[in-house]
Amino acid sequence: MSSASYLTVKALTKYIKRKFDADPHLREVYVKGELSNVKIHQSGHIYFTLKDDGARIASTMFKASASQLAFEPKEGMQVFIRGDVNVYEGYGTYQLYVQEMQPDGIGSLFVAFNQLKEQLQQEGLFKAEWKQPIPKLPETIGVITSTTGAAVRDICTTLKRRYPLATIFIYPTLVQGGQAAPSIVRSIEQANEEARCDVLIVGRGGGSIEDLWAFNEESVARAIFSSHIPIISAVGHETDTTIADYVADLRAPTPTAAAEMAVPAQQELLQRLFTQQSQIQQMVRAQLLTERQRLQKLQASYPLAMPERLYRPFTERLIQLEVGLQRALQVDVMKKAAQLQKLRSTVEQYSPKKVLHFHQRELATRVQQLTQATAQTIRHQQQQFEATVRTLEALNPLAILTRGFTVTYQNEHMLKSASTIQLQDELTIAFHDGEITAEVTKIVLKDGGEDQ
Repeated sequence: MSSASYLTVKALTKYIKRKFDADPHLREVYVKGELSNVKIHQSGHIYFTLKDDGARIASTMFKASASQLAFEPKEGMQVFIRGDVNVYEGYGTYQLYVQEMQPDGIGSLFVAFNQLKEQLQQEGLFKAEWKQPIPKLPETIGVITSTTGAAVRDICTTLKRRYPLATIFIYPTLVQGGQAAPSIVRSIEQANEEARCDVLIVGRGGGSIEDLWAFNEESVARAIFSSHIPIISAVGHETDTTIADYVADLRAPTPTAAAEMAVPAQQELLQRLFTQQSQIQQMVRAQLLTERQRLQKLQASYPLAMPERLYRPFTERLIQLEVGLQRALQVDVMKKAAQLQKLRSTVEQYSPKKVLHFHQRELATRVQQLTQATAQTIRHQQQQFEATVRTLEALNPLAILTRGFTVTYQNEHMLKSASTIQLQDELTIAFHDGEITAEVTKIVLKDGGEDQ
């Protein structure tokens, strides 16, 4: 046979690959077996050997399919696989290209999960309107998990690091096995009865779907939904999803993340306080500056700078009244004295003893009347003087200003009539504690005239 009759390795491999491609029985095959030599490449592809007691086959699961896995394939794990069988030309070997993988024994669990999820979703337990807000500054945080797992250590360490002001209360709880679901329910109910916590973290570390199954139980879901205390679910790793995650008020990808979501960072709060303190100080300084400028303006205003100009005319009028009153008193006293002197002269002119005695009595009477009249006149004048003083005090502009009246000036001249004012005139109105400047926009006179 000539050398031209021999096939190349590549040609033979291509021929075999076409046979595989043409065989419909090698499309969409379902195989179960044990994982061996599992290698998860940094690219996201998974390479492993699927074997049983009688044979083994090289298998590959590309990144697009591997990213859909809800678990991490591990050595010795029994799995169900759906995929295609084909030839890898580079090595001339056939292998299984995996599209879907499930751990052996979870088929019924997976169906139960989906059934319960659909039921609770129809009842509305997953709706956002039922989600309670997580307190921004919780004082007490309840942790419902196992006291022996790594999750409780991660949660407590993170809480103490981020927000040491919070009190941590741990409810020891079974989170795996047949008694886990009742234990979780009891812990949630106990926390609600005690009402000591502001928020609850319910969860555990990662594991297989069987390990996490307690958080897929209906009783746990309803206990979470009925809790009056907001609940953060923290079950497994980021890729793990349970019914508890859907019902909880907030879902955390990991227990550590749940602790971070439950409390604020202390340093962030301090920084926020420092920022607000700085803003308040700036506002106070600005307000003080404004008030200081206002005070200086008031101190420099006309009534406060020269207050004597306001009451000087009234002071002068008061002095004039006092002088006039004193003169009137002096004139009245002089008149009375003259009358007394005239009476004495008359008595001296007619001096018979009897007449003298009569006139002495008359004189005494007259003197007494004159004294009383003089005293009464002085009292009357004194009362008039005091009334005049009170009137002047009442007219004192400074006293009037304190009772709500004002004094209006134009160019430092006090205005007495509205008829002297023109539209758009600029007036200064003095109050007891300051003054304002106003522009005349309307004039209404008592005769009914009106300027606008």
